[in-house]
Parts: sequence; C-alpha cells; structure tokens
Amino acid sequence: QVQLVESGGGLVQAGGSLRLSCVASGSIFTINTLGWYRQAPGKQRELVATSTSGGSTNYADSVKGRFTISRDNAKNTVYLQMSSLTPEDTAVYYCYYRGGLGRMYSYWGQGTQVTVSS
Repeated sequence: QVQLVESGGGLVQAGGSLRLSCVASGSIFTINTLGWYRQAPGKQRELVATSTSGGSTNYADSVKGRFTISRDNAKNTVYLQMSSLTPEDTAVYYCYYRGGLGRMYSYWGQGTQVTVSS
C-alpha cells in the first residue's frame, strides 16, 4: 500500500502562482512514476505532469511552459510549481503514484482544490 498526501492548494488570482506538494509513504518501489492529474467540474480527470524515478518528465500541452514538476526521491515527495495560472486551471489536483516489480500498482491521493479567480 502507498499513501499520498497532497498540500498547497488554495485560491489564487489569475496570473498568480501556487506550489503543490505530495508526500508518498508506505511500500514505495525505487522505480516509480509520480505525478499530478486534475479534474475540473463536469470534466474527466486529465494528466497534468508526471516524473519518473529515471528523470523523465511529461506535461500536458495546456501547462507546458507554465508548470514545472520536480521530485525529491529522498523524501518521496513530488512538487508541482504552477505559474501564470488562469481560471481554466481551476480543478481538484490529484497526486498519482505508479510503481512495482513486474506487476505495477497505481495509487491516488485524495486531491487538493486549486481555484483561480479572474
């Protein structure tokens, strides 16, 4: 089992910045992917950014150049630095973990609300 605890969400004005954090605990595999997804009201959950333990990152086109994902493997923590926020970024942001040996396991955090006012 892996537990994911997010923090850092809140209310921010358009053009502002926020930093999300997610701490993973439990049975963490060395080779893993940590990342962030988001779900806006009435929409499906979508990828925001992911980061692998090997150093690769992946971003949704909508956030490229504005969001930066980073991780501290020693602390099993992943961050999402969000800048130039727009109301379209308003959503619940979920931390994601995927790891394993052979069989892969995926876990989700409970989510943190990000609201961007115009």
